[in-house]
Amino acid sequence: MTWTQAELTAIGEAEELEISPQRADGGYVKPVTVWVVRHGDDLYVRSYKGVDGRWFRAARQRGEGHVTAGGVSKDVGFVREDDSTVNDGIDLAYRTKYRGQDAAYVDPMVAAPAKETTIRLVPRQAATR
Repeated sequence: MTWTQAELTAIGEAEELEISPQRADGGYVKPVTVWVVRHGDDLYVRSYKGVDGRWFRAARQRGEGHVTAGGVSKDVGFVREDDSTVNDGIDLAYRTKYRGQDAAYVDPMVAAPAKETTIRLVPRQAATR
C-alpha cells in the first residue's frame, strides 16, 4: 500500500503523531506522542531518546503498529531508514517543520542517537481488532 496525497498532507502537516507499536499478543502499546516529518512521498519518525526509547524498542521488535495524526488513523509497518542521503533530507525536514520550537528539542532530533532510529511509516491493510 502507499499513502494517498491527502494522507501525506494531513499527517505531514500535523504537529504531532500518536504512535502505538504492536505487542506480541496482537494488542497495541499505549500511544506515544512523537514528531513526524514528510520527506518526498514518505513519512518519518525518530525516537528523541534514541534506541533507548520504549516505543522505538517495541516498534523494532514487531515492525508494525498504528498511527494517528491530522485526522488520519492508520495501521503501519515500521521500516528502518539508514540511507545517509535520505537522512540528511529528513534532518532538513525536522529543522524546517519545527524551526519555531526550542533548539533544545530540535537539535537532539537531528543528532546521531535519534538519527539512528529513523523509521519510515508504511501503510498496511487494517488488522482486525
